[in-house]
Amino acid sequence: MSNKFKSRTSWREKLENEDHSKIILVPPRMQKSLGEGTMLIPKPLDVDAVIRKTKKGQLITQAEIRSKLARDNRTDTACPITTGIFVRIAAEAAAEDLQSGKKRITPYWRVVTIDGRLNEKFPGGAQKQAERLKAEGHSIERGKGNKPPKVKDFESSLVKL
Repeated sequence: MSNKFKSRTSWREKLENEDHSKIILVPPRMQKSLGEGTMLIPKPLDVDAVIRKTKKGQLITQAEIRSKLARDNRTDTACPITTGIFVRIAAEAAAEDLQSGKKRITPYWRVVTIDGRLNEKFPGGAQKQAERLKAEGHSIERGKGNKPPKVKDFESSLVKL
């Protein structure tokens, strides 16, 4: 297998990137879906910190992560694109941390979609996420068609931060 696509920067380094968060006006092309006003462009560690607030048995959506970040920074919204990228970076950094022997890692497996689906792009895919969620007491339903599995009755475990 070629290392052609292997990143030279570790996921941990990407997570700890010292770029500052920014507040901008919602770009015109995003106003239809996000509305007008101010938008936070978070930094990776901000997203990681929100994920870390979820406790065993709880679930959080990317939408709630964005909502929490926006409230904390007094903006109308948080960027869905960068937040999604940073959720993935937090997950990959946690997997690296686990491999290096760390015991306390970011519980990225608790992040589900707005409809309770698992994330196939997380380390180990939806299968590994399902294993971790089952270990915390959740039941997993098979995905219909080509959709990923989802957490059964996920709404009762969603956290509002």
